[in-house]
Amino acid sequence: MGKSNIQDIAVLYYSRKDVQEAIKGFCKERESVSRYGEGFGKRPSTIEYPSEILQEAKNGATSFHCSEEIWSNPLELSTDLNRKQLDQLRKGWDLLIDIDSKYLEYSKIMAKLIIDALEYHSVKNYGIKFSGSKGFHIIVPWNAFPEEVNGIETRTMFPEFPRTIASYLHKFTEKELINKISRLTTDKSYIKDEQGAKKVVPDIVLVSSRHLFRAPYSLHDKTGFVSCVINKEDIMKFEPRDADYLKVKIKKYYPEARKNEAKELLSQALDWQEHKSKEEKKEYKGEFEKIEIDKSTIFYPPCIKKILEGMEDGRKRALFILINYFRSLNFNKEETKNKIEEWNGKNKTPLNENYIRPQLDYNFAHKQVLPPNCDKMYYKDLDICHPDEFCRPREIQKISQGPENSEKFSRKIKNPVNYSVLKGKLMKKK
Repeated sequence: MGKSNIQDIAVLYYSRKDVQEAIKGFCKERESVSRYGEGFGKRPSTIEYPSEILQEAKNGATSFHCSEEIWSNPLELSTDLNRKQLDQLRKGWDLLIDIDSKYLEYSKIMAKLIIDALEYHSVKNYGIKFSGSKGFHIIVPWNAFPEEVNGIETRTMFPEFPRTIASYLHKFTEKELINKISRLTTDKSYIKDEQGAKKVVPDIVLVSSRHLFRAPYSLHDKTGFVSCVINKEDIMKFEPRDADYLKVKIKKYYPEARKNEAKELLSQALDWQEHKSKEEKKEYKGEFEKIEIDKSTIFYPPCIKKILEGMEDGRKRALFILINYFRSLNFNKEETKNKIEEWNGKNKTPLNENYIRPQLDYNFAHKQVLPPNCDKMYYKDLDICHPDEFCRPREIQKISQGPENSEKFSRKIKNPVNYSVLKGKLMKKK
């Protein structure tokens, strides 16, 4: 679409009061910048009144972009500010999953998988919108995240935490994404086999400090389509014509999130990043890759014992821990299901089978991961972290035929699976 055409459309479209209110409402406490065709306006800037939207359009603005970060005063931002000063200004940040692809059909598949992954991690309140071109923007509100993680204020961990979560979700959905793309056989498919699918899978744009994205209900500068909000049920049947500026209707993009509903997601992402870092440094030896254990005699760590006694609160998080625990011990799907059913029968209020079954199906359809490490928030929050003597670091004297063959080593349990494996080996030797 030509520059003059998009500018004419912009003045007409942004004259709508509901559009002005939608953009202004979302941009509150965010750095908000106008774009004039190929270039952005000056930074920092904000939108104070809805009427500014139309005035900017009359001055040549074609789209409006805003920050993922929420600021106490966006106008105090400057490139001269250091990290500490930015942290002091930042009130919080939203998780923005920016799906980028050459092909809209592939972006649809990835958007659906990301949403399934969010819901799997207990995140139910999120917003979805069309980017205006060939992608989607999925947002999880700041209020969904815990205020602190291991004594660190979460608001100060931008862009580190959002980047980690985005990378984790990308890896979490990668296998199924490739499978679904490789099976796509419609006339909209651009690949012929799985290797081709790997080359064209959509990507997630990783954020940086003061990163901007297109505001909901802003126009796209090149296509002229509206970055409109859509429901998850409509993703797969969505077409760009549904984002025609003449017929879009305003829907709420930013949901009311429950406090800490994204806690599990953040915790799992940080655990994944920790294991990934160890693998890259070759510190992780793959000791949990192929576990040989007597399933008839499992030495459960105190936290797992406590869960298996039955839970009153935190049953969903406990289910997440148990599935990954048993799967990491090489229990197959049926064996894990039997263990879960036995546990669920002891819960004060059992989980619905319609909740448990999809969790098992989803987990076994993806790459095996360990349950959260012992130092994570899960166990303390559920009040199940009561270490025994085997959990705690200690010196052990191993003597074989004289002091010259004696060996001292320190044992420190980092994960429930680690406990069961090491104690099983020790008891077998005894």
